[in-house]
Formats: sequence, structure tokens, C-alpha cells
Amino acid sequence: MRILGIDPGYATTGFGLVEAEGAGLRLLQYGVVTTPKELPFPQRLEILYDDLTRLVEVTRPDASAVEELFWGHNITTGIGVSHGRGVILLALTKSGVPVFEYTPMQVKQAVVGYGKAEKRQVMDMTRRLLHMERVARPDDAADAIAIALCHARSQSSLLAKLQNTPL
Repeated sequence: MRILGIDPGYATTGFGLVEAEGAGLRLLQYGVVTTPKELPFPQRLEILYDDLTRLVEVTRPDASAVEELFWGHNITTGIGVSHGRGVILLALTKSGVPVFEYTPMQVKQAVVGYGKAEKRQVMDMTRRLLHMERVARPDDAADAIAIALCHARSQSSLLAKLQNTPL
């Protein structure tokens, strides 16, 4: 299964493509989609939509995992990121890719085993699980890889297998 993890944003959106086969995990590709800050906001959203649609066409994921938003102190930024996240969900859905959503705590739990793990712990465990020489950069891409890993590990859990088994 090819899983496209997405760390949503409108200025910078991280992505990570992970292949999961049984217990095996392999990082295929990662990076960021960026939009020029000098453009009007609606045009930035259009670029995000077009670039994400193209990314899906090129990578052909079987599923996508998108992080749910955690509202911090800056509500203005949060609103913009929410708009970007909506565009991302639309692009994935219109491209026919199943969308799964995870909270930051769920990502930490799936990757590190502790829902209140620190960001550096998540990044280091992601590096170890995927046998990477170093942590992916920028952070948005590293976060997206962790989100893809969360989905891979969630889908391979005993509970997920039981839920897919007819009684």
C-alpha cells in the first residue's frame, strides 16, 4: 500500500510517500509544496490545489493520511491553514484517493508509542523506522512522513484486521 502523508498548510505543505507491505516500511519520496507569499491568498490556494492534484497523479497513492489541525495561539494563521487543509482534502477526494485523518496525538502514539511525545522523538523514531541516515528536512516533510507512518501502523494493527474480518 502506498500512503501519501500530508502535513497541511497554505504557505508550506509537507508530503511523504511511504510504502507499507506487511511489517515492511519504505520511504519512497518526500518534500514540500510551497506557495509564493507575494500572491493573493485565493491564488495561493489555487496553486496548492493544482500542485497537490499533480502530486497525486505522479505518486499514485492507495490512501492518504492528513493531520487534523491543532489550534495554537495564532488564530489568524490557523484560519489560513484551515483553508489550505480544506483545499488539500478537496484535491485528494476529487483525485479519488481515500482520505484518513489523524490528530497529532494519534500520530505520536502510532509512531513513538506515547501520545505526548516530543516532536524530536517523533522525528527520530520516523528516521529509525524507515532506516534513514538523517531526519527529513524541512520539518513539514518530516511531519508528513510521520503521518503516513501513523496510517501504515494503524492499518496493520490487530484491531484494524479484526474490523475487516467478517463475523
